[in-house]
Formats: sequence, structure tokens, C-alpha cells
Amino acid sequence: MNSKLRIGVGVDAHQFGDSGPCALAGLIWPESPRLVAHSDGDAAVHALCDAVLSACQLGDVGTLFGVGKSEMAGASGIEMIEKLRAHIINHGFKVINVSIQIVGNQPKIATRREEAQNVLSQALGAPVSVSATTSDQMGFTGRGEGIYVVANALIEIQ
Repeated sequence: MNSKLRIGVGVDAHQFGDSGPCALAGLIWPESPRLVAHSDGDAAVHALCDAVLSACQLGDVGTLFGVGKSEMAGASGIEMIEKLRAHIINHGFKVINVSIQIVGNQPKIATRREEAQNVLSQALGAPVSVSATTSDQMGFTGRGEGIYVVANALIEIQ
């Protein structure tokens, strides 16, 4: 049997920098330090992109956006999602939904979860759920050094 549905998994991690604000889950979090990256550092969006691209067998964030491409320097997570959406549509895919799990001590996702879900869902054109947890003081996330994100995507072949 040849299913028209595919599942993809994406992960990303970034360390905190010295200054803020933090871009995460499509939002700006002024109370948290910036995540260090070539783009705006939105690890949730990077994991989302990797999950969708994986499900579509279209590579990963580096394949689509090119590590070090000057036009992506400082790009927002929402810009990345919009480019991702156009790319997968052009290849005959449609996102059914994405689930994102953020692991870290900050920012406090619960305070803006619904806003993050709405912003990401609108940019992707499909439902995106966002959840968060801590690592109980274990590892780099537990020490407050950065963020780790896992995303799962369900896509449909059109």
C-alpha cells in the first residue's frame, strides 16, 4: 500500500548569547537572551522546517536556505516558514499539522503559547501546536545555556 501521508522529525538547538531579545516560536521574547545563529536563531522554526523537509524528502534547513547564505543573515523565523511553505507546495506537498516541543528554562512558553501557535499556524497554513518542558536542571538546557527543540510534521502528497 502506498500512503499519501508522511511523517518527519526535526531537531535544533541553540545557545543563548549575551544580549537579547530572543526569537522563538515565531515571537520575540524581550526578557530572554538572544539565541546565537546565522538567522534570528528561532530554534523552534528551524526544527519545524527540518521536520517538514524530512517528511517531504527535500533535505533540511541547510539544504533549503544554505548555511551562510548572505540573504538569510538575520532572517526571521516567519520568513523561513513562508519560503518553506512555497517550496513544498511547488513540490506537490501539503502540511497537515506540526507539533513542536521546546526544552529549556526560558522563556516561559505557557505565557504566550496560544499566540505562538497562531503566528506559526498562519505562516505555515496548517495547525501548529507548541508545548514546552524543562530538563530538570540536567544538561545545557538545565543550566540555562540554551534551548533544544523537537518537531514532528505530518504532510500529505498532493
